Amino acid sequence: MTPFIAEIVGTFLLMFLGCGVNANVSLNKTYGNGSGWIVITTGWALAVYVGVVVAGPISGAHINPAVTIGLAVAGEFSVYDVPKYILAQFIGAILGAFLVWVTHFEHFKLTEDGSTKRGVFCTAPAIKNTSINFLCELTGTFVLLFTILYFTDATLASDNTIVGLGSLGALPVALLVWVIGLALGGTTGYAINPARDLGPRIVHALVPMQNKGSNGWGYAWIPVIGPIAGGVLAALTVGLLQ
Repeated sequence: MTPFIAEIVGTFLLMFLGCGVNANVSLNKTYGNGSGWIVITTGWALAVYVGVVVAGPISGAHINPAVTIGLAVAGEFSVYDVPKYILAQFIGAILGAFLVWVTHFEHFKLTEDGSTKRGVFCTAPAIKNTSINFLCELTGTFVLLFTILYFTDATLASDNTIVGLGSLGALPVALLVWVIGLALGGTTGYAINPARDLGPRIVHALVPMQNKGSNGWGYAWIPVIGPIAGGVLAALTVGLLQ
């Protein structure tokens, strides 16, 4: 598996499971309908864990354009690889969201509210305020990348065996995303990832669905530009502190 394919697969798993938990909680006649915010934030955190476990050893498991750009700004990733990583992330996000639409097709038909259907795919503000909504996405992603840049890699013992947690090394990232969702996610739905929001938003716009309502394009720039700004700011801040 190449890094490009790994980013596709990792982001696909993130979105299939993440949008899947949205669907399970929000859509009518699922067993998880109405189970709430704790289930959503936990599901997304574990979706990150799965994506990082699979893609991490091959691509570093950015699975997020804001992380890719932030790492490049911090000098931790080649700027020449940024475009292909972002392309892979969007491909994975679109495929994952599309499969959620397929697997939950009957439940979408039984759900009448258009905003609920859209919420399976992409984020929206709980209270619309452009500047504050932008700030929420910026700060959430700032916390994400600022903390990631302080993670340490596993070291090698004298016999070249890895001293560390192996796949459990993905657990800190999952816990980080979980606390961001619990603490900061209630205002905008914490996209903190341009591919996570824009990829599924494109799927929502293209798939046939009754009463799906507005696609929210007027808001769509915030979960794209906000996370990128937050990732860049985190990288610059860590650089100043070192």
